[in-house]
Amino acid sequence: MSEAEATQQNHSEEEVDVKEQDRFLPIANVARIMKRALPQNAKIAKEAKETVQECVSEFISFVTSEASDRCQQEKRKTINGEDILYAMQSLGFENYVDVLKIYLSKYREVVKPERDVDSIKPDEGTQEGLNGMDVATERNNLQAQINAQNQFSTSGVQDPNVALYMNQAASAFYTHN
Repeated sequence: MSEAEATQQNHSEEEVDVKEQDRFLPIANVARIMKRALPQNAKIAKEAKETVQECVSEFISFVTSEASDRCQQEKRKTINGEDILYAMQSLGFENYVDVLKIYLSKYREVVKPERDVDSIKPDEGTQEGLNGMDVATERNNLQAQINAQNQFSTSGVQDPNVALYMNQAASAFYTHN
């Protein structure tokens, strides 16, 4: 094999590695979620983290692909929460659909006020609009309300593991946004 061919093959292998890495969720995020489900003194092997990372990434791709197929059939470009619920149902994860409906509803309750505050713009030149300080104050007040809703209520959830994971997912979402 010539030197040029060897260099081209090495470049090709590096591109595959980069693309493979781009497919997966960040290992640190996966490890953080795993640690929350374990006792404080538990340790997680690197191989276990990598295996879960690959599995959850594949699962997300699997569900997203099914949701995307539905969107294409309906000639839409944007996947929404209902598409994910439909995909979960059609892929045999119906046990999770009810819990996810509750989560989606709670998520929308929290995000809607956030969007409402983001849409508040001072109306320059009139007395009716909010000034910049009022907008900032209103945003801070709304953020405080959102933070107060940080604890996800899983009333009606039968499986304690599902409730645990939903609480962890909600907690991770709220603390990182």
